[in-house]
Amino acid sequence: MEFEAKYFKTIDWVIILILIGFGIFSYLGISGASPHLSLEGKQVVWYMIGFVFMSAILLFDYNMIGNLSYIFYFIGLVLLVGVLFTPPINNATSWYNLGLFSFQPAELMKIITIMTLAKYLAKRAEQEDPFSKVYELIPIFAIIGVPMLLILIQPDLGNAVVFSGILISMMIVGGVKGRHFFLFGALAGSFFGFLTYLYQFKQEIFFKLIKPYQWNRIVYWLNPELDPVGQGFQLKQSLIAIGSGQLLGKGINAGTQAKFGWVPVGESDFIFTVIAEELGFIGGSLLIFLFFLLIYRMVRIALDAKDPFGSYLVSGVIGMFVFQIFENIGMTIQLMPITGITLPFISYGGSSLVTNFMIIGLVLNVGMRRKKLMFD
Repeated sequence: MEFEAKYFKTIDWVIILILIGFGIFSYLGISGASPHLSLEGKQVVWYMIGFVFMSAILLFDYNMIGNLSYIFYFIGLVLLVGVLFTPPINNATSWYNLGLFSFQPAELMKIITIMTLAKYLAKRAEQEDPFSKVYELIPIFAIIGVPMLLILIQPDLGNAVVFSGILISMMIVGGVKGRHFFLFGALAGSFFGFLTYLYQFKQEIFFKLIKPYQWNRIVYWLNPELDPVGQGFQLKQSLIAIGSGQLLGKGINAGTQAKFGWVPVGESDFIFTVIAEELGFIGGSLLIFLFFLLIYRMVRIALDAKDPFGSYLVSGVIGMFVFQIFENIGMTIQLMPITGITLPFISYGGSSLVTNFMIIGLVLNVGMRRKKLMFD
């Protein structure tokens, strides 16, 4: 352990400061959304636990952790299968109830899948032309697809679609050919074209493939005014709250839409709405800037990684965070449909927060052990 101590001199303290900034935003947002539940105090405890897990990961070389990725992957799949037999919470079997707290295996599976896919890509990178044939991509889709399918069965569409962001970013960095992306794009376009045909002419088949509640999410995302007090209520109130925040906001714990319960799940899925109402355009923009800064620092770490595994690992994390941030903030301003994706480090929740800290621990781990630069 003494040998590893030298790496702490190169830790990215900017990321640590960003995490502290996220903690402040999270505290303010949760306290504003649930003033009578005292959830912000619990979030502080989860933040401290997250920092402990992150610090523990820094003590071990990320390659040593990566060597166990396939074992972790198997354990993760077992947890995803097991959770399907637990009592449903909010019509989804996504949680293990452990008494004092609940555990969501889908959150942990994100980091495990990133590690496993990074390990596979690093092994393939040793070959001269690793992905010249389409069939060589099958293992990539299998590594991503199996946990994604199990999460969809729960059903948890929000966490499932995050895996697509991980897949795309890691395929780009992993050297997948442009013609393969074109092929996948053509297949996706054909699939959506087929769905459009079914909706126009064979609706009985269409609604067997797409559940009515899933279709309603799209309909009321595009036009919440169709049911402003029903299925369009959440989005409608979010837009009102964000707009009423104006430039400087209404003040801490002074957001009327959030404070009086007009913004459902304001402490988690719609926490950006609460922040924008209370802190205004300036506060919301500052939070987005912190996310941009975090992504930028991670890109730097990915470029400076000492080996392909480190680069692929951080690239997968970047894809995951970019997708989650864009989707979560986008759904509060009608840019994206509502999917139930939380805002990293800001939304209330122990499983997601601790997992995100573990992920940042791996990113910092790669950065601490980066390749030696000319000016080092």
